[in-house]
Amino acid sequence: MSTTSRESSDTSDSFPPHPQDKDVEKGKKVQTIVTAVTEVQEEDPYEVDLTADEHPQSMSTLRKWMIVLVISLASLCVTASSSAASNTERGMAAEFHVSQEVTILSVSLFVAGLGVGPLLVGPLSELYGRNIIYQVSFVMMFIFTWPIVFAPNIAVVVVFRFLCGFCGSTFLSVAGGSVSDLFSNETVANPMAMYTLSPFIGPIIGPLYSGFVNQNTTWRWTFRVLLIWTFLQTIALCTLVPETYVPVLRQRKAAMLRKRTGDDKYWAPLDKQENNLTKAIMVSCYKPFELIVYDRMILLLNTWTSVILGILYLAFQAFPIIFAQNHGLTEEEVGMTFLGIGVGMVFAMPTQRYFNAFVRAAGTPESHLHKGEVGGILVPMGLYIIAFTTYPSIPWIAPILGSIPFGAGIYLVFTSVFTYFVTAYRPVAASTMASNSAMRCGFAAAFPLFAGFMYNALGTVGATALLAGVMTVMAPLPFVFRRIGARLRKNSRFAAQS
Repeated sequence: MSTTSRESSDTSDSFPPHPQDKDVEKGKKVQTIVTAVTEVQEEDPYEVDLTADEHPQSMSTLRKWMIVLVISLASLCVTASSSAASNTERGMAAEFHVSQEVTILSVSLFVAGLGVGPLLVGPLSELYGRNIIYQVSFVMMFIFTWPIVFAPNIAVVVVFRFLCGFCGSTFLSVAGGSVSDLFSNETVANPMAMYTLSPFIGPIIGPLYSGFVNQNTTWRWTFRVLLIWTFLQTIALCTLVPETYVPVLRQRKAAMLRKRTGDDKYWAPLDKQENNLTKAIMVSCYKPFELIVYDRMILLLNTWTSVILGILYLAFQAFPIIFAQNHGLTEEEVGMTFLGIGVGMVFAMPTQRYFNAFVRAAGTPESHLHKGEVGGILVPMGLYIIAFTTYPSIPWIAPILGSIPFGAGIYLVFTSVFTYFVTAYRPVAASTMASNSAMRCGFAAAFPLFAGFMYNALGTVGATALLAGVMTVMAPLPFVFRRIGARLRKNSRFAAQS
């Protein structure tokens, strides 16, 4: 018996109860009964939830990392496909009798598809699950690659390149949500670092292999290789990657219990939602824009990463000017010059363990922005080195060495922003990543189109230095948000849910 009950008993023994006190006591009993009934009603025994063993985060560490690896390789395949076409431009221009500026659309429209796709297919994963989106997207990407291999004209190439980019975009928006499904906030940094590396190593691998292919065979073999890779990746996705989105798993469990018991009372939260595909697509298109418009941190961080990715894709047009025209390298050798960026990314990956110490010490989403602070300095530093070493009199290895800190900075910035998004905006992680993917791919699609004009007008030094100056202006963003991010999140209707 509680202290309050004992005191009430002692008082009732010493003094006779007042009639009004009996009414008060009776009223309290009635209120207690009503409260208890309300709690029972609120805790619906037929609402289905996952047990600890059924939760995706309870999978073995090996299996979780295998899932992350397969998803990362799919992202690698998509992004390698985006840049591989940069070395097919001259071959297509000669065969189809069009200007090289027109063939650049095979890169730009693919990247545009990467940007448009997340507005439709990305947030749909929050309604229908990650797994079905992955499988359908890659099967369609495989199908749409066939017409490119046998294209009779440039129009077929650019149209189906856009469709391939649209289908492949799933892995630039939904995959971050899958990683957050499998790992807690405290352990998500390392797998997110691995996933973040893949879509940025991909654009480096694309011109690397296609340079050798196009110099020794025809441009169509570039897409035949992609066709084989996409087929193998589709098999891996269908056999090794299970569903990881908890609301969908709860919905499936409820359906199983209804079938097994014959009792239709079992339900999951997704069952209560209106299952209207048209409405779902409209919401999917609206949600990323809503995040960009109404959340300042998302808008500014998306702008920062968009400019960086735009510069990376601009390099696919700029490096041939720098190394082929200024230094006389062959097509194979120009493709290998992108290795500097890739080496920088790989070198940056082991630093994750040191940044994890800041995360463990602070325990806030903003602690993930430490990586962005370092990356924000390395990106303009690398661009300045490239800019002032592009003279023909300077050895060709110098700008490649300058691209190493540029690549490391790209990796650190994107790892920082992606991890911050999935921890600070976990309930809308896929939509947040979709907003980022749509915006940065829009920039990446546009930048290659004016690269040639800019480098011809400003020269290799002036054009690259201009890009470095833009990144210098944007470098303070992670420093600012690490300090005021928590305050901004409190006023955000999206982050407040996390």
